[in-house]
Amino acid sequence: MNALLLTLCLALAPQESAGLPTILSMRERAELRDRWLKTRLDTVVPALMRREGIDAWILIAREYNEDPVVKTMLPADWLNARRRTILAFFGPGDGEGVERMAVARYAVGDLFPGAWDKEKEPDQWKRLAELIAERDPKRIALNVSKTFALADGLSVAEERALRAALPEQYKKRVVPGENLAIGWLETRTADELEVYPTICRIAHDVIAEGLSNQAIQPGFTTTADLEWWYRERIRELKLVTWFHPSVSVQRATGQSHSGTFVDESDVDTIHRGDLIHVDFGITYLGLNTDTQQHAYVLRAGETDAPEGLKRGLAAGNRLQDILMSKFVEGRTGNEILAAALSQAKEEGIRPTIYTHPLGLHGHGAGPTIGLWDQQDGVPGKGDYPLHRATCHSIELAAAVDVEEWGGQEVRIMLEEDAVFDGEVCRFLDGRQTAFHLIP
Repeated sequence: MNALLLTLCLALAPQESAGLPTILSMRERAELRDRWLKTRLDTVVPALMRREGIDAWILIAREYNEDPVVKTMLPADWLNARRRTILAFFGPGDGEGVERMAVARYAVGDLFPGAWDKEKEPDQWKRLAELIAERDPKRIALNVSKTFALADGLSVAEERALRAALPEQYKKRVVPGENLAIGWLETRTADELEVYPTICRIAHDVIAEGLSNQAIQPGFTTTADLEWWYRERIRELKLVTWFHPSVSVQRATGQSHSGTFVDESDVDTIHRGDLIHVDFGITYLGLNTDTQQHAYVLRAGETDAPEGLKRGLAAGNRLQDILMSKFVEGRTGNEILAAALSQAKEEGIRPTIYTHPLGLHGHGAGPTIGLWDQQDGVPGKGDYPLHRATCHSIELAAAVDVEEWGGQEVRIMLEEDAVFDGEVCRFLDGRQTAFHLIP
């Protein structure tokens, strides 16, 4: 084991004294991410181009107006595209790898060799057209999509300029690259999946810190206070979040509150007997988490949450099991949704399912499995099929009537991150099966 790999393994191992896994330095993160990126470019792109029957994939971006896919192909020390950056993939031949290049003023690190010398050919578009003509691809994919924003990164102006530069015979060979773009974004490599559970564990540990007396003083702390506690804690760890944390409460009086969706003047205070809900995610090593968990604030004399709430959590866990059992390679998101809802209702659960892909983006690329307000299926995004080596945020809710709260309906809203390996769907770092208890 070389020194760098040993350092990375030790850094990612749990630190018993601190609780949290060690967070890598920025330099260590960059080295790891660049290694991952090279592996992805060497393996994922050729496999996808073969799967989709594509001979050339052209990605075009300008500084501060990056194609979302281009953004994920830049080295760690490239925070944005430079001037106009054109990334081109040609191939794959029979058993051959994909030829990749940057038709740009600069090579893109050592991943995309430069293929345009401005002094020899001042016109960037003409040079791209020459490269295409030399390789004579039968199908040329561009990132254009009516359905997926993440696959629709080619701007109108850049597409017009490209088409104007292409000889007529190649204009007819241009096809949408939607499935290439989504496939690139959704596919996780073995290296990424080895580390992803640790990223989820960091998120779980930070959630647990916040759902404790370390951050909550009943009768004083507000939902907004806790949201901002999470923001500060993330920054202390030299991490970032991809959305503002959300904290809400349900209580026996029938009142509920979400610190995200109400006026600031209506900020609520957390009290004893409250059921607290947290929606929280981090971005680390280019991968995202998305988690929702619950805590119960014990009343005087209580040692556990009311049985009715615990039955609700059990119903939520059962709904997770049902949904994940419906993950079958090739099924669409809408097919998975319908099958899971049908079985859940047969078992007496009152379900809502709104699960989404997860990875390089929080609301990631891949099949949408319901939206909270679209339980009959999601046209377009829900019609995309499930592929192996993909990650998903298992997001859902089970409604229950809590006897101890006078039969009041309570929604147990859960979200945990999982991977589908082609055979089974499993959680990356476990799930919540018992409430966090705040004394």
